[in-house]
Amino acid sequence: MRALVTGSTGFVGGSICRGLIRQGWQVRAFRRENSLLTLLNGLPVEHFIGDVSDPASILTASDGMDAVFHAAAMMNGGSDLNAAIKITVEGTRNVLDAALQKGVKRALYISSVAALGVPVALPAGVKAMEMDETHTWNELPSHWTYGYAKYLAEMEVQKAVSRGLDAVIVNPSVILGAGDIYRQNSSIIQKIAKGKLHVSTDGGLNLIHVEDLVSGVLAAYEHGRTGERYILGNLNVTITNFVRLVANVTGVPAPQLIIPPGLLRVVRGSYKAIEHVLDLPVGSELLYQVGRYFYYSNARAKRELGWEPVHTIESAVREANSWFNHPIGAPYLSGQS
Repeated sequence: MRALVTGSTGFVGGSICRGLIRQGWQVRAFRRENSLLTLLNGLPVEHFIGDVSDPASILTASDGMDAVFHAAAMMNGGSDLNAAIKITVEGTRNVLDAALQKGVKRALYISSVAALGVPVALPAGVKAMEMDETHTWNELPSHWTYGYAKYLAEMEVQKAVSRGLDAVIVNPSVILGAGDIYRQNSSIIQKIAKGKLHVSTDGGLNLIHVEDLVSGVLAAYEHGRTGERYILGNLNVTITNFVRLVANVTGVPAPQLIIPPGLLRVVRGSYKAIEHVLDLPVGSELLYQVGRYFYYSNARAKRELGWEPVHTIESAVREANSWFNHPIGAPYLSGQS
C-alpha cells in the first residue's frame, strides 16, 4: 500500500509517516523545499517537493497513491484569515480534488477539535460538559482564525464526499510527545520546565499522546465511516492541574498565581505590551477563549474504530521534555517507538 502524507515534516505528519512505515506502507512525504527534515531523517520515505496551495504539484504527488493522509495546515496562533484560508482551506480542496482525479481509495483529513467551535461559558461551580462530534462552529472567525479555517476545511471534505470521494475526518485534541519541532520555543512544556511560566488561569483542555493519535488515525483509515468525524482525545484536565502535572514531571515549582480569566480578556487588546511579563504559551487571539472548558468525548472513536488510548499524559510530557532538550539524535528519530 502506498500513502501520500502532506505536512510530513511537522509534528503530526512526521508521526503519521512513522506509524505508516511501521505497518509496512510505502510513504511519499509531501513537503515544501525549505521544510525542516529533522523528523524524517532516517525514515525510508520518498520525498516529493511541492505545496498544497499549488494544485499541479499535489496532483502529480497523488499519482499512484492508495491513500492520502492530509496533515498540512497553517500553524495555530496566526490571525491572518486570508492566509489561513489559502493554506488550510484551499490547500485541503486541492488535496481532495487531486485524490478524486487520481482515484485514491481513501483520504484521511487531520482536522482539529478546534473545528468543533467553543464550549458554552459556564458560571463558577457548574460542571463542564464534554463536546462530541455533533458540536459545530459557533464563534466569530476573528476570535479563532485557526479553528474557523479548520471548520471550513472540513466543509471541503464533505463536498468531496458528495462527489464520490471516500474520506474520513479525525479531530485531535492537544497533542503532546516527542517531535513537536515547530513549537520548541513556544511549547507550554518548555516554558514551565525553564521556569518561564509564572501564572495559570481557570479553564480546561483535552490532551492526547502523539502515539495514541497515530493509532487513532490508522484505526480511522481502517474502520472510519465515510464523511464522519472522530474526536481523538484522551484526558480532560483543568489548565491549573495540567500546569502542575508538567511542573511535577519536569521537576520545577508550579506557578502559584492564578489570574482570573476575565482579567486576561480585559488585557487582551494590550497583551503585546505586557506579554514579556506574562509570557503565556498562547497568542492574544486565544485570550478570547480563556476560562472555557474545552473538554471532549472520545466515545465515538472508541465505539466505531475499536480504538483506545493507552499512553499516559505524564509519559507524553516526559518524552516531549526529553526531546526538546535533545532533539537531534533522540530515539524518536531512529524509528524506535
